[in-house]
Amino acid sequence: MTIKIYFNPQCSMARGTLALLREAGIEPEIIEYLSDTPSRATLSKLIADAGLGVRDAIRAKEPVYAELGLGDPAVTDAQLLDAMLAHPVLINRPFVVTPLGTRLCRPPETLKEILPA
Repeated sequence: MTIKIYFNPQCSMARGTLALLREAGIEPEIIEYLSDTPSRATLSKLIADAGLGVRDAIRAKEPVYAELGLGDPAVTDAQLLDAMLAHPVLINRPFVVTPLGTRLCRPPETLKEILPA
């Protein structure tokens, strides 16, 4: 059983989610997405599988979000994805993928929805 976490070690939510996985006895595949950026297809699938829209998966608090004018409602999902791929810090985290589904684990306890028994 492969479980993946899209991880930023600087993020307290990501660290908390990783801790919950390990407390459950699971050592996930850790993908540090800032240096190992997912492909466009993978990022789109993560977002869709988590039941989110692209705007729900972008970090609006990052300075580059404002610098690029991404808050403008005229910015399309395709443009947001382009920005997230060019600036992976914009990808909200942590996404976790298990055999039971994909979630953006904010808060970390969201993980419980997709943890195997």
